Parts: sequence; structure tokens; C-alpha cells
Amino acid sequence: MRTLVIVDGANVVGSRPDGWWRDRHGAAVRLRDQLVAVALRGLPDVPPPVEVVLVVEGAARGVPSVPEVRVAAAPASGDDLIVRLVTEQQTADPETFDAVVVVTADRQLRERVRRWGAQVRGPRWLTQP
Repeated sequence: MRTLVIVDGANVVGSRPDGWWRDRHGAAVRLRDQLVAVALRGLPDVPPPVEVVLVVEGAARGVPSVPEVRVAAAPASGDDLIVRLVTEQQTADPETFDAVVVVTADRQLRERVRRWGAQVRGPRWLTQP
């Protein structure tokens, strides 16, 4: 089983009261680095291999990818890019991944990606032991 996990970077970073607003770029880098473990080890209900895409926008656009986590910079709305990634995956080659999971707490985005068959998890899902 292979899973694609698409992370709404702005939403996940914004859910953590750790002073991220003082350094949005640095907060996105820290999130990217935390996602490496998800790519390598998976999560309790998502075993590896896991492909992780971190969608960033605004001040976080310059965050580079690392081998384990692809960073996708949204030219405008991060939500629109996430929906595009989900729809491209589901229409181009739905057999590539057994599941597509979007990590966000944004209600509107949740509904948009569910229409395309994506599963949705909240930000705390990423910090499960």
C-alpha cells in the first residue's frame, strides 16, 4: 500500500501556538523537517511507503524540498493548489497511490478534496506517536 499525504502547510503551522507568525519561513522549514519522519516511518494508520507533499504559500514559498518531502509552492491560494494536486492524482493515474490523505483543519478545503475521493486528517494526526 502506498499513500500520498498532502499537507496544508499554512493551516498546520497556524494550528501550533509556537510563535510561527514571527518567522513563517522558519516555521515551514521546521514542519518540512518534521514530515521527514512521516515519509520514512509512516503513521499508525498509514504504513510506509508514504509520499509527502508540503504545500506552502506566502512568505514560506522559498522553502526547498528535501529528498523525503516535496515542497510545492502555491503561486496564489494554497487551497487551490492542494485541490489541483488531488484532482491531478485522481484523474491522471488513480492507481499510483492506494490512498490520498490531505492534512488540514480548513472545513471548506476538507469538503473540496473529499469530493475527489481524498481522505482528510487534522493537524494533530501528524504528531501521533
